Amino acid sequence: MKIAIVGAGAIGGFVGARLALAGEDVTFMVRGANLDAIRANGFRLVMHDGTEHVARNVKASNDYAATGPQDVVILATKAHQLEAVSGSVPKLFGPDTAVVTMQNGIPYWYFHRHGGPLAGTRVRSVDPTGAIGENIPAGRVIGCVVYPATELVAPGVVKHIEGDRFPMGELDGSTSSRVQRLAEAFTRAGLKSPVLDDIRSEIWLKLWGNLTFNPISALSRATLVDICRYPPTRALAAAMMAEAQAVGTRLGITFRVTIDKRIAGAERVGRHKTSMLQDIEAAREPEIEALVGSVVELGRLTDTPTPHIDSVYALVKLLAASIAAEAQARG
Repeated sequence: MKIAIVGAGAIGGFVGARLALAGEDVTFMVRGANLDAIRANGFRLVMHDGTEHVARNVKASNDYAATGPQDVVILATKAHQLEAVSGSVPKLFGPDTAVVTMQNGIPYWYFHRHGGPLAGTRVRSVDPTGAIGENIPAGRVIGCVVYPATELVAPGVVKHIEGDRFPMGELDGSTSSRVQRLAEAFTRAGLKSPVLDDIRSEIWLKLWGNLTFNPISALSRATLVDICRYPPTRALAAAMMAEAQAVGTRLGITFRVTIDKRIAGAERVGRHKTSMLQDIEAAREPEIEALVGSVVELGRLTDTPTPHIDSVYALVKLLAASIAAEAQARG
């Protein structure tokens, strides 16, 4: 298959390299140092066991029109970066091009084919202007949940820390030929990609952790195991998860594990810094709206109180604003 990866960061690089090593026709849509590095050296993948693989058969481009129609477009940017590229992504579309969304949090397409009174509602915290939904129609989308932990250690070089699961599913729960073909391609690449009939419930299961541990870690500068083993922050995470569970339940979501098991799973990851903490430490814009603001919004839409989530959301938004102001002052 012809597969374009929009973004060659930690996850996009990992997925693209694995697919290319398995024989797929992969093009990274990138710019700057990543573009130069991939063109010169291919994409290097350092696995958790120390083995290294170089995908030399990949292409890299910053010209969407020249790249042309693809069978699959994988959106591997962070959620708050989607709008900036959404106007270019349609240049990669043919009549049957599928789009795989790999963003954490509540996706822009959440209420497409959702059913019920909120069907068709735009998630404004994630797609404030409506440009993403307009440029990347939800009808093309296959949902995907990302579980591996990876790190971009240099331009064109990704280190794999742990995990290989990328469950995916059609938004209406059907088992289409296109999602089956895509799952088979991921499987050939050594990734675990079960096709689910309820991708939204899987999104909420992952979101449970992102919603809580990301902002708490950003505010406290603590790792996952530290948050889980310190009773006050463990209790805060559990309270936030309970509020999110109430919101999800109102939307028909089934949570297949308990809050205690979800927290225990995070504790087992160990001294891992969340992506939001890494962004804060690097003075990058953190991913707040898709992970936290969207749940606040869905709470309002379903008339579900979320006081703990609201408080943490306010604090982490202020933290991000303060860091941005400091960066601007420095010039």
